[in-house]
Amino acid sequence: MKKVAVIMGSDSDWPVVKGACAQLKEFDVPYEAHILSAHRTPAAAADFAKNARKNGFGVLICAAGMAAHLAGAFAGNSTLPVIGIPMKGGAMDGLDALLATVQMPSGIPVATVTINGAKNAAVLAAQILAVSDDALAAKLDQAREKMAEQIAEKEAKLQTEVPFS
Repeated sequence: MKKVAVIMGSDSDWPVVKGACAQLKEFDVPYEAHILSAHRTPAAAADFAKNARKNGFGVLICAAGMAAHLAGAFAGNSTLPVIGIPMKGGAMDGLDALLATVQMPSGIPVATVTINGAKNAAVLAAQILAVSDDALAAKLDQAREKMAEQIAEKEAKLQTEVPFS
């Protein structure tokens, strides 16, 4: 199975980004987490992205706030799928990061999840890898079934608490 790279622009992103790592671990998807910056370590970030396929990666997840150029920098240096996690913070509380992540030029796409959406980024990465991995696809199906069961349990509990009219 291909690995997922989980890249963050700063260690301050780790409290959110570790949710992506936990989700990948739950699906038994191998991953690596790294701190690389599009602005402070541009050569290292570009080198990582350019060599990601050769190094066994299948999907790149990039989390960054404010200007949020990390996902775009990775997408510009790799043809692997890139998923951007815009991080909350800054003067616009993450809206600037969301817009910077989602507004990519034609031909250089970045799939973008919600602000601080690390878990969804990991699920999307797993879905991308599951296109060619039936065992991983089955794990994703099981996770969906578990979510549906949890909702059914919550609905049943609610119905015991709601007064009848």
